[in-house]
Amino acid sequence: MDTQKLLSYLRQCIQKYNMIQPNDKIAVGLSGGKDSLTLLKGLKELQKFYPIPYELVAIYVDLGIENNADTAIPILENYCKDLQVLFYAIRTEIYPIIFEERREKNPCSLCAKMRKGALNDKALSIGCNKIAYAHHKNDFIETSIMSLFFEGHYYCFPPVTHLDKTGLTLIRPMFFIEEWEVKGYAYKNHLPVISNPCPADGYTKRQEIKEFLQTTQKQFPDLKKNLNSALLHYFEDTTV
Repeated sequence: MDTQKLLSYLRQCIQKYNMIQPNDKIAVGLSGGKDSLTLLKGLKELQKFYPIPYELVAIYVDLGIENNADTAIPILENYCKDLQVLFYAIRTEIYPIIFEERREKNPCSLCAKMRKGALNDKALSIGCNKIAYAHHKNDFIETSIMSLFFEGHYYCFPPVTHLDKTGLTLIRPMFFIEEWEVKGYAYKNHLPVISNPCPADGYTKRQEIKEFLQTTQKQFPDLKKNLNSALLHYFEDTTV
C-alpha cells in the first residue's frame, strides 16, 4: 500500500461515516505500533487537501513499565516533530497497578479501560473533541468474533462512537484497511515502530481469535470477505 492508496481508504471511510466536521480537533492515540503510526501519518497527509479543515495532535499513554518511556517518548516525539504534529505524553502507573499490585490474571480489559480514561482526560484538557483510534479491518472482524465466541452475542465497536459522559467522539478511519497493508506501509516508509512492551502481548484472547481466523481462512477462502460484509450490514442496521 502506498500513500495514495492509504489516503483513498481513509477518505472513503471518513466520508462514508461522516467522521470529520469543520474545525474538529482530533487526537490520535499514538502507541508506537505500526497501526497508530500509519494513521497519524495518513491523517496528516490528508489534512493538506481535505475539503473540511481539522486540527491534529498525538497523545501517547505511557503505562509505567520500567525504562520504556525513556526509549519510546523521544522516538515518538521526533516522529511527530517531523510530521509537524503536536505531541503529548502522559505518564501513568497502569502497569504497576495491574501487574504488580493487583496481579490481574486477565489484565487486558482493565488496562484498556485505564488507558482510554487517561487518553480521554488528556484529550479534553487540550481542547480536543475527537479521538482517532487505529483499528483496521482485521481488528473489527476479530472483535466481532470475540464477542460472538466469548459473550454469546454479535457486537463490534462502530466506526464512530459518541461518548455522552465526556462529549468526545471516537472515530476509527482505518476500517477499510487490512493489517497486511498496514504492515507493508510501515515497512516501506520506515516508520519507527516500537515493540509492545506488555508481557501479555501475544498471549491474549484476541491473539487466539487471530490465529483461529488465519487457520479457518485456509478452509474457507471467502471467510474474511463475508465477515467484513456482515460487519457493513451490522453497522447499517445499528447506526441511528
